[in-house]
Amino acid sequence: MNAPSQAGLLLVVLACGLDRWVGDPPRWLHPVVVMGWCISRLRRLGESWAGDRPWRLRTAGLLIALLLVGGSGGGGWLLEQVAWRSLGNGFGQLGGSAGFGGSGDPMPLLAGIGASLGVVIGLASALAGRSLEQAVLAVAAALEAGDLPLARRRLAGIVGRDTRDLDATGILRAAAETASENAVDGQFAPLFWMVVGAALWGLSDRLPGPLALAWAFKAASTLDSMLGYRRGRLRWLGTAGARLDDLLVWLPCRLVVLTLPLLCVGPAHWWGRVRASLRDGAPDPSPNAGVSQAAFAHAAGVELGGWNRYSEGWREKPRLATGQGAPDRAAVETILKLSRRLTLVWLAMAGAGALVLAG
Repeated sequence: MNAPSQAGLLLVVLACGLDRWVGDPPRWLHPVVVMGWCISRLRRLGESWAGDRPWRLRTAGLLIALLLVGGSGGGGWLLEQVAWRSLGNGFGQLGGSAGFGGSGDPMPLLAGIGASLGVVIGLASALAGRSLEQAVLAVAAALEAGDLPLARRRLAGIVGRDTRDLDATGILRAAAETASENAVDGQFAPLFWMVVGAALWGLSDRLPGPLALAWAFKAASTLDSMLGYRRGRLRWLGTAGARLDDLLVWLPCRLVVLTLPLLCVGPAHWWGRVRASLRDGAPDPSPNAGVSQAAFAHAAGVELGGWNRYSEGWREKPRLATGQGAPDRAAVETILKLSRRLTLVWLAMAGAGALVLAG
């Protein structure tokens, strides 16, 4: 792995540290907000053209996905290229002060450092580790304080189910399920694509790198969260975004299943834990949600799944890790702690891979 790939991996590590330290500042303009704004306007344009005709709605959804994912990835790639070119020009010009023919002007180098900082901030914006943890722990804190209505309101902001009549047990199960599912969607899937982008720089620093792939993934994920519903026109309009998100999360989800048991069981029981997670998650309609929840359910030793009420009615989710206890606050915190530790494991594995390839 050459210098550009190593630099890309360093940017990813810095972004993970920034996300853990700062999270998502509430008053900053987040890239996902911009993506959501674009999706809303593209949806109105698409529906005005397609009406209620399914084939036109599918076509409009495909065009929306191509525009948003391509535009988001392209924006990340442009920022990466600005950083690379500015750093290269800056070091070249500073070389003049040492007699290498440069001008000695530090401004291009400072511009490159600023652009690199922008890349790190952009990468951190694609990660949701700290923000997810804060949201889940806020629910648990309200519940521990005995404020059930507040816990329901806070939970409603991070889950899709109806929370109005949930008791404490239902709230804790929902918190555990969203912590486990969104650990993959919000942390490990974007982290995976960042590492892939860093590896691509080993072929050429002109290829899309960590930020380009992270923002492209985030665009697909935002499309799925806004349009990926099986009701009304969205049944057809959101198909492309939902399928793309499923595809991009599939491999990172399976890598979580393979690596998470390493934190909990010895080698003799590793494969059994992997098989149990894949088996329990398979009946879920989503190719990834049930599997990711099952992996964390087995790792934390809690039973997840069961009946949930949504706006369209009741729906039964597959039972995961049956026979284990119901989740309590300690179990929710265990899931969050496992997610933090697994992030470090992934970064260590990526770093080890970089050293092996460099050698």
